[in-house]
Amino acid sequence: MQKILITGATGLIGQEIVKACHDHNLAVHYLTTSKNKLVQSDNYKGFYWNPEQNEIDEKCFEGVGAIINLAGATISKRWTESYKKEIISSRVDTAKLLYATIKKNNFPVKQIVSASAIGIYPSSDTNYYEEDETKVSTSFLGQVVEQWEAVVDEFSSLGITVAKIRIGLVLSEKGGALPEIAKPIRFGAGAAFGSGEQWQSWIHIEDLAQLFVFAVANDLDGVYNAVAPNPVSNAEVTKAVAKVLHKPLILPNIPKLAMKLVLGEMHILLFESQRVSSAKIEAEGFDFKFHHLEPALLEIFS
Repeated sequence: MQKILITGATGLIGQEIVKACHDHNLAVHYLTTSKNKLVQSDNYKGFYWNPEQNEIDEKCFEGVGAIINLAGATISKRWTESYKKEIISSRVDTAKLLYATIKKNNFPVKQIVSASAIGIYPSSDTNYYEEDETKVSTSFLGQVVEQWEAVVDEFSSLGITVAKIRIGLVLSEKGGALPEIAKPIRFGAGAAFGSGEQWQSWIHIEDLAQLFVFAVANDLDGVYNAVAPNPVSNAEVTKAVAKVLHKPLILPNIPKLAMKLVLGEMHILLFESQRVSSAKIEAEGFDFKFHHLEPALLEIFS
């Protein structure tokens, strides 16, 4: 049975990927910073690490051929200066520790499939971004993703295949942005943000998990966008959520300034516009289960 090492396995996306790995008969080793999250079973084994102290249980690499790297502090929390440092270090330092440990012990890892984000693309209402785009967003998120990808790229110097999965807006009822979008709508207070015309490139969490496993199974390398084939505007997201929840939308759009007061710099998550292409991963043979927003939402909220 092939073994995969997963960082960030206990998070929202990680849990779904673990499920997908088990469905595909892949055994999972995972790293966690919480000793109370250590589980030992035949196909799911936990190992402790503390990247801040450069500590890692090297037994996690036993029999492992590929790594799925999801480690990183959530971006859905107010970006104070100290938390911004944590967002970066939680991605950069974890990858560096994996790299150093593999290099020191010459572990025969063949591939790393790392999470990344479409936040690297500059905000634009007109561009349609493919993976070969060279411009990088000047926003904080753009800087985060650029540094994150640069560290992951270093694994190739060890002869390891590197795939970077740029994730869009992840749709799940268990966390992330969707429950936050749905909350005011449920109370009849839903509204689009700003002009509502900004693009949102989304993906159902089930498709995202399958995409990571597909990347491992097909030994993909390079950059891949993890977004469904049909991006929509922010106004369309709001309308579709309201429709699926059978709620009216009566309020005017929420101005940017109001959200800046509530969320601080993090408000750009709602106002950045990135229309992103899924053509490259589809050309590799990946089949999306959810192509359109409404069926994805119906599945989630049913």
